[in-house]
Amino acid sequence: MKQKLSKLIDVKSIVTILLTAVFCVLALRRTISAEQFITVFTVVISFYFGTQSAKRQSAKRKSGDDE
Repeated sequence: MKQKLSKLIDVKSIVTILLTAVFCVLALRRTISAEQFITVFTVVISFYFGTQSAKRQSAKRKSGDDE
């Protein structure tokens, strides 16, 4: 179960990096506006760091329960 979860987290990390790269390229090509880039980038990064933070808090709670 933990391996499946870690693979999912790895996939989320890869998708976040790829999505960021794609939107950077689109912004540099001026295919999307700066406002659109900032909006999408903020959502993606917030989601990524939010899930990482939730994962750390969950791990802390589990380790605290074991004591």
